[in-house]
Amino acid sequence: MTGGASGVPTIYPTILYDDAKAAIRTLTQGLGFTEEAVYEGENGSVLHAELSCGNGRVMLGSKGREGLFARAMTGAGPAGVYVVVDEVDEHCARAKEFGVEILMEPTDQDYGSRDYMARDAEGNVWSFGTYAPGSG
Repeated sequence: MTGGASGVPTIYPTILYDDAKAAIRTLTQGLGFTEEAVYEGENGSVLHAELSCGNGRVMLGSKGREGLFARAMTGAGPAGVYVVVDEVDEHCARAKEFGVEILMEPTDQDYGSRDYMARDAEGNVWSFGTYAPGSG
């Protein structure tokens, strides 16, 4: 297996949106991601975007484009993504303030994590919590 040791993520969730620009606003302004790169097509569609949170990244783009990946994703359902954050309650408060739908309020889990769950405008479920897989 490659990667990981340098702290560079080796898995990048990729989600296509009907309104990728609105998704970028929700993820950055409402859920605390940082915009790293956004490449737009001549028609204003998002060809490719990368947003980071901690040392993780998510890639996203607009639905309805050409290419093998876009064709393979046709009809794909919502995705679920888990993101590690330190301050779960504050993170959730920010999301609520932005108007993000909260599916589960911050909750202490049996396995020691504190998590909350949200849904973006296109049905993708975003979980945020203190559990860091593989951290020991």
